[in-house]
Amino acid sequence: MASPSKAGTALAALREDLVGDVFAPKDPGYDEARTVFNAMIDRRPAVIAQCVDEADVVRSVRFARDLDLKIAVRGGGHSVAGSALGDAAVVVDLRHMRAVTVDPAAEAVRIAGGATMSDLDRTCQPHGLATTGGRASTTGVGGFVLGGGTGWLDRCCGYAVDNLLGVELVTADGERVHASADENPDLFWALHGGGGNFGVATALTLKLHELPEFSIAFVLYLPEFGPEATRTYRDVIEAGPDEASGAVIYVTGPPEEFVPPHLVGTLLCGVLLTYAGAETDMRKLAEPLLALPHESEIVGAMPYADVQCMLDDPPGMRNYWSAEYLTGAPDDFVAAFCGLGESVPVPTGTLHALFPQGGAIGTGPHEYPVPYRDAPWGVHPFGLWEDAADDERCIRWVRDVRSAVQPWSTGAVYLNFIGDEGTDRVVAGLGAENARRLADVKRSYDPDNVFRFNHNIKPG
Repeated sequence: MASPSKAGTALAALREDLVGDVFAPKDPGYDEARTVFNAMIDRRPAVIAQCVDEADVVRSVRFARDLDLKIAVRGGGHSVAGSALGDAAVVVDLRHMRAVTVDPAAEAVRIAGGATMSDLDRTCQPHGLATTGGRASTTGVGGFVLGGGTGWLDRCCGYAVDNLLGVELVTADGERVHASADENPDLFWALHGGGGNFGVATALTLKLHELPEFSIAFVLYLPEFGPEATRTYRDVIEAGPDEASGAVIYVTGPPEEFVPPHLVGTLLCGVLLTYAGAETDMRKLAEPLLALPHESEIVGAMPYADVQCMLDDPPGMRNYWSAEYLTGAPDDFVAAFCGLGESVPVPTGTLHALFPQGGAIGTGPHEYPVPYRDAPWGVHPFGLWEDAADDERCIRWVRDVRSAVQPWSTGAVYLNFIGDEGTDRVVAGLGAENARRLADVKRSYDPDNVFRFNHNIKPG
């Protein structure tokens, strides 16, 4: 650790040199700058450097290394574990770096490291193009992609990381490198699921897919019809085309127009069928779901970028999530899933979700560290609440879900869906052999484990 005089001199120089703003603990605006998506996270970084370009990132990383400080990287700040912040660390804040540039002819897009999913989706939509994005528009693209990346388009377009063409990175030495299939291929492999362990991703290039139309059916059922609705949705997906996706979601009825007033604040089972194609084709798929007794429905064409906002969460909520990936969704699993759904803490924003996989996910590249690829279904208990008095019951419910679905678990897990659950779960999210290889890459690019505020891979 540097002496106070050296630290003070270095901080003054950073304030002078950085184009963006710099916040230290006593500065006005510091508390606002350290606020992240999960209101349970309360960490006090030594410095927050709000970078506006790659040169600012380099300056910030070198500042941290000169003072022997660890580095946290902030994109969307959406991680449930609060990875965007570290106590006594330097936060490289990328939120001002949000440019998105589409190359329609090449069907590719370059995304700056601080861009959100909304920035990506809204920029691509006028071109009739899209790529797999997260299910919330406020999610940061960088962390989402490098952690694997699952969303409404993954069954037809693969995981987000399957569409990764290149990454511009600032390493722990403050050096700029480019990773692609032809340049630094070991690093490029590691960035397919290894997350932010290897440096600051200042830009990513992704492959785009044609998406001229998108349509949905969102149907709300009373909980007693949840098992039949879940089985029906399962059958529709398993017999349907790769363009079909969506989720089953148990949720407290929100105060929205599509929820009958008498059901607001009560437990409901929702089935969302998404379709990367025309409304007429989607309606045929949705017929069995609409034939069941239900309380409300939204059926029709909808811009993909608008669908991406449907599950956006309000800021300032407390969060605790986890996930399990499944060998299948037989009837006995459906009964267990729906039973757990009926115990969702109400009224809160908590979601109990079942997502389909398969399609382009299962046929995608198996050489990358994403071992959950072969699971046909995933369960995602998403605890979301406002009052700290609900901490115990909401966290306990998430853990109960994990425990109850163990008979169907593959053991693998998508790390972006979980918080800090220990080293064994990190290995489960990467694969044991992949974890060893990733540790070797980590040693090459970050031997001092400077980038440790993540699902950490220690240097081999």
